[in-house]
Amino acid sequence: MGVFRTLLNVLPMRTMTLGAVEITRIVEWHAPAAAPITEIFPDSTPRMWRENESWLAPDFWDPGTDRLGVAVQTWLLRNEGRTILVDTGLGNDKERPDRPVWSRLRGDFLERLAAVGVRPEDVDVVVNTHLHADHVGWNTRLVAGEWVPTFPNATYLVPRADFEHWARPEAAAGPAGAAFADSVLPVRRAGQAVLWDGSDGEYRIDGSLALAPAPGHTPGSSVLRLASGTDRAVFVGDLVHSPLQFAEPDCDTCLSEDQVEATRSRRRILEEAADTRSLIFPAHLPGHGAAEVRRDGDKFALSRWAPFASI
Repeated sequence: MGVFRTLLNVLPMRTMTLGAVEITRIVEWHAPAAAPITEIFPDSTPRMWRENESWLAPDFWDPGTDRLGVAVQTWLLRNEGRTILVDTGLGNDKERPDRPVWSRLRGDFLERLAAVGVRPEDVDVVVNTHLHADHVGWNTRLVAGEWVPTFPNATYLVPRADFEHWARPEAAAGPAGAAFADSVLPVRRAGQAVLWDGSDGEYRIDGSLALAPAPGHTPGSSVLRLASGTDRAVFVGDLVHSPLQFAEPDCDTCLSEDQVEATRSRRRILEEAADTRSLIFPAHLPGHGAAEVRRDGDKFALSRWAPFASI
């Protein structure tokens, strides 16, 4: 893949409430024109993008450069007296030779958490929807030359299938192996990681939040369902990289380990979200960050954006 471009470090945080769950959006990184759409979505066609230009541009697609808009963000949830982070972004000081723009970052993620009243020791639960580098980076931080858990009192929920996949020597030697070594294994060694497998269909965090398997993007990719009062939401990780995939749900990225299974999972979760009027929170959408969709034949159409300010 080509080099991801443009690092911005001046982005807003916004909060909304669904039922009793408070949701804060913390954006770590934003590239308005990150990478060519032909690289990320090799099976997409120019027609797909042109037909949806009115709502894809400029937040999610720059027609002038034909590049994808990308954010890396963490969803901070407060519920039942606990503080929960959904994915932990890129992290600082990490060596990422396959993504030079993500290497040795010196960002202000922890300061952004502090600005909304969260210290590292306040975090109770960390959810890694999957174990790619841009979802686990702040699991750890560098202290005296050693990687240690950033959130010392947290339980880290890690999909067992992903952990076992990247624990294999051949996978550890690949591009994602560095993130596994510096951002996952130290948490496991510290005794803070819970490997869940979804064998019962879900892993319940509390009365409103439950994890469920949605494999394909990685072997252990998962989603986090929220049900509080009459409100519903689903945090889908990388099942959706662009809102184009609402209109073209069979269009997967080059980033999936198993594109067929990823597409199957995406369709299933989008159908569920449409039928329950759940807000969909992907990991990487800039703009308003989240959306509600409705069925449109065998595809999906936008019903509304989340009330977050657009980035």
